[in-house]
Amino acid sequence: MSKIIIFYICIFFILANCSNKTSYSGKMLNQEELQNINFVNKDKLISKLGYPSYIDPIENKFFYFSEKSEKKSILNKQIKYSYVFVFKLDKNDQIIESRVFDIKESQNINYSNDKTSNEIVKRGLLEKIFGGVGTQQELPTTP
Repeated sequence: MSKIIIFYICIFFILANCSNKTSYSGKMLNQEELQNINFVNKDKLISKLGYPSYIDPIENKFFYFSEKSEKKSILNKQIKYSYVFVFKLDKNDQIIESRVFDIKESQNINYSNDKTSNEIVKRGLLEKIFGGVGTQQELPTTP
């Protein structure tokens, strides 16, 4: 009985490795849309690419994320492309700046060495265990 189960498991893994799977994250863009990203205003941008993945309300920027990856086997996943498109708009909804970031090719990532302080380490053992139980109150003192 166990040989049959092992046989079926092996067949499953062989068949699973034979299939290719293409997956998209963010906006699905074809080659034509990737080549022609020069838009004039917000209305043309939304009509062509749809609503953005993220809108920065402070700087009035629209962010579009697009990634295509292919999985050929269980252990082999290849990212074909990964882009972030950033469009900066003025007060009249005209695009004044557009930039494209190729995330797949970016190698210069700077990490911050700042650390968040951990107040739990500074507290005592009883306060760690019972610190959040009940309300804080002062005990009355009697003469």
